[in-house]
Amino acid sequence: MVNTDKIKGFERIGFAPADILLPADCDWEKWAVVACDQFTSQPEYWEQVEKNVGDAVSTFKLILPEMFLSGGNTEDRIAAIHNAMDQYINEGVFKTYDDAFIYLERVQSDGRVRKGVIGMVDLECYDYNKGSTSLIRATEGTVLERIPPRQAVRREASIELPHVMLLIDDPENTVIGPLAECKDCVYDFDLMEGGGHACAYLVPDDKKQGIADALNKLLDHSEGQLLFAVGDGNHSLATAKACYEELKQEIGEEAALKHPARWALAEIVSLYDDALTFEPIHRVLFDVEPQKVIEALKEYYPDHKEGASDEGHVIEYVTGAGNGFITIMNSDSNLPVGTLQKFIDDYLAKNSGTIDYIHDEIARDFGAKPGCIAFMLPPMEKNSLFESIVADGALPRKTFSMGHAEDKRYYIEARKIK
Repeated sequence: MVNTDKIKGFERIGFAPADILLPADCDWEKWAVVACDQFTSQPEYWEQVEKNVGDAVSTFKLILPEMFLSGGNTEDRIAAIHNAMDQYINEGVFKTYDDAFIYLERVQSDGRVRKGVIGMVDLECYDYNKGSTSLIRATEGTVLERIPPRQAVRREASIELPHVMLLIDDPENTVIGPLAECKDCVYDFDLMEGGGHACAYLVPDDKKQGIADALNKLLDHSEGQLLFAVGDGNHSLATAKACYEELKQEIGEEAALKHPARWALAEIVSLYDDALTFEPIHRVLFDVEPQKVIEALKEYYPDHKEGASDEGHVIEYVTGAGNGFITIMNSDSNLPVGTLQKFIDDYLAKNSGTIDYIHDEIARDFGAKPGCIAFMLPPMEKNSLFESIVADGALPRKTFSMGHAEDKRYYIEARKIK
């Protein structure tokens, strides 16, 4: 439960301090691993992570990388995750920081420092459906098929580990800026596999109220009562929401409101953080005939032009034969990603093939392989994000990524949800 006596105003903003778990003693570099939905087409990355971790205590043993979902032994992996969670709790791996906010400085792979604060968000204030008017909203479409595998992990989990990042529209840096004075360091280490560096500090009691006050002021001046936009980890937050709704059915709404699973750990970051960049997420189709896909795209959008144009939505494709451009005119989507995704959804519904969402230029390498085609997308301007969500609802799924794959949140903090 949240302590209402210490901090006023949290019930309105849906963000509060949490009882945060961190290892009491560990090799931090082995403890922290990158978000489970990264490097899904690069098994060598996760093989190296597993080798790095070895027998050490690690969040690698508490999560299910999505790369393993097609491996055929998912149930065994999930059972092992639940056992590891219980083991870590029973053997005293964790130290609890009661009623805590944690201020994080994350040095990215490019050397820039991203700043955020970790607390818990109220799932009663979150709705990922398109057209939502909730306090916390998805920035892009939620792929419902991605929720059940994550639910299988969370349903019986005794703890949660977040890679959720919520964005706030705070150009004056009123929420996170004052936390740079925090001095009580709780961890400071290099992240494995080129992830940069993480340094975090416990937020003192005299600064907690300031977080609530600043967020309340942002809400007062927000357009459409949108305070938090889910910048990363939307499917993890959607999974937490789905499990919470299941819990309501099991124990009743009144009991669920008092249950720790009503809340979910998350990091909030200012949209205007200098280190925060919006990277495009490219599409790669596998097990297809590239030329057939290109011709189908032209047929789907008969109002198109060959090559790149200053008008319309320019779609770049990469195949083993090279790259090219098609400009789609008069699309009913606001962004090129929406134009492209409509075609891909229709094509895969009628033809064989699979899709993966690749964050980096490595998508070009995949596209050049036999039986593949990559579609390369331009970046989105981040300063139009909140306005677009309020006006149009959630953006097309996988519209953007905040930074490169190795700059994603690493699992470090945990919290009991049972």
